[in-house]
Amino acid sequence: MAIQTQKHINPSASGSNRAASSLRQVLQQTKYELLLTSRRGENVLVTLIIPVMLLIFFASLNIVPGVKGSAVNFLLPGVLAVAIIAAGMVNLGIATAYERYYGVLKRLGSSPLSRGGLIVAKVISILALELVQVILLVGVAVLLYGWHPLGSLPLALLFIILGTITFSALGLAMAGALRAELTLAGANGLFLLFLLIGGGILPLDHLPAPIAAVSRFLPSTALTQALQSTLTDSNAFPGFQLLILAIWAVVILLVAIRTFKWE
Repeated sequence: MAIQTQKHINPSASGSNRAASSLRQVLQQTKYELLLTSRRGENVLVTLIIPVMLLIFFASLNIVPGVKGSAVNFLLPGVLAVAIIAAGMVNLGIATAYERYYGVLKRLGSSPLSRGGLIVAKVISILALELVQVILLVGVAVLLYGWHPLGSLPLALLFIILGTITFSALGLAMAGALRAELTLAGANGLFLLFLLIGGGILPLDHLPAPIAAVSRFLPSTALTQALQSTLTDSNAFPGFQLLILAIWAVVILLVAIRTFKWE
């Protein structure tokens, strides 16, 4: 007599295993992204040094308005925003575009890692880079200019994370849909635009009124103003900037996930 046995599979356990497997894939890819970032020494150096140079240069001039008696109170939040844009949109976007150009992403496409998983891993790696940026910029502001926070650090951290997601997704959206040369030109062009009209170096009231009105709805301006508010005024909550930045983050992240191509 043949005895038949039947395996009973718990659907919830199967789903849990798939979730754990996806998480391991993302963590493994994050480790790989951090390793690649460390090997792009010249790019990392530029990403770290340029914001510090901007902070020192403009803090040494008398053209920047003082906030609470110090120009660095105005400059530091704006330069932090510039650093986030440089790391997420420029550094990550261009590096990913050339990974796609040289076929690196094509090989990743044959692995179980999903497009969403790759994007999450890349964003996490940029967050790690930005941690170094924040420590460096805040250290320079404290040691050279006696800066100290006057607002809410947890809120500032929230906007740093939200800004990282937004500009990393923007860089990845360009890298996944455009040729490497176009991504290079587009990322640098947008960076220059955000630097000029984002309100971090030049106050918005110094811009022509129509440009200033449009600028208020840009993610760079929303991030800059949110950081200025959360680091210099403990009583202000930048609700409008949070809304603008959240909308940009969701829309650009969805576009990046849907349009990203492995080759």
